Amino acid sequence: MVESEHGGMLLGRHTPVVQEYSPHLLYAIPRATARLTLGLHEPLPFHGVDLWHAYEMSWLDHTGKPRVWVGRFSVPAISPNLVESKSFKLYLNSLNSTRFPSDEAARAAIIADISGAAGAAVSLELFPVDAAALAGMRLSGACLDNLPIAPWSGEPTAAQLQIEPDRAVEEAVFSHLLRSLCPVTGQPDWATVWLHYRGKAIERSSLLQYIIAYREHQEFHEQCVERMFCDIALRCAPEFLHIQAFYTRRGGLDINPFRSTDANAVPLPRLDRQ
Repeated sequence: MVESEHGGMLLGRHTPVVQEYSPHLLYAIPRATARLTLGLHEPLPFHGVDLWHAYEMSWLDHTGKPRVWVGRFSVPAISPNLVESKSFKLYLNSLNSTRFPSDEAARAAIIADISGAAGAAVSLELFPVDAAALAGMRLSGACLDNLPIAPWSGEPTAAQLQIEPDRAVEEAVFSHLLRSLCPVTGQPDWATVWLHYRGKAIERSSLLQYIIAYREHQEFHEQCVERMFCDIALRCAPEFLHIQAFYTRRGGLDINPFRSTDANAVPLPRLDRQ
């Protein structure tokens, strides 16, 4: 496993195809670095997972015949590291010419490798590529995207969120307009973001303005969602809050960070957009 600070990162570099099984390609990024900028310390104010879908998983069976699957990985938010996505892709590609005695043997090896990079136990479900379980879902709640917003320039900030202190609500809302930038390459990452909360009402146009403010913001997917969680929790003081971003796939991977005040809450699976 490649350790972070970003000097060894393959993201943004030309990388040749790796033909041999190579767990060392996995690149771990400590979560604590970004969390310190948010003032986060243990115990964390949220629970959750990073739900990954890997659409290009393949290896060889004992006869040399290819096997293909879609993988759903769950990386716990309490893991000390997130796994950089290009290294994840390159690692999965390195399995393509590797023979395993069974699919379960391949799954066990992959779980061990990703868990080692994340620093915590990771789960992996394998699905046939046409499995009904991979069908996209529709989000519950109100879409914010047609609301007017006030002009805004600069970084997203909790102060953008206008609160109605005398009105408490429970509501689910979402927007398809989230875009953030990779902190290494500056390339855009596109997503839908959904939240469900009970607490002081957030004025919806201000929430949409806040989401759109991420358009020029440079952070990894997981870090953006944790920033959103902290800002909304600060302004809204919710009784509960669930937030999840559904980033579109890049390199055969999509990432869906989920954070919640509820330790028993579960993330939503995936959207048609992905």
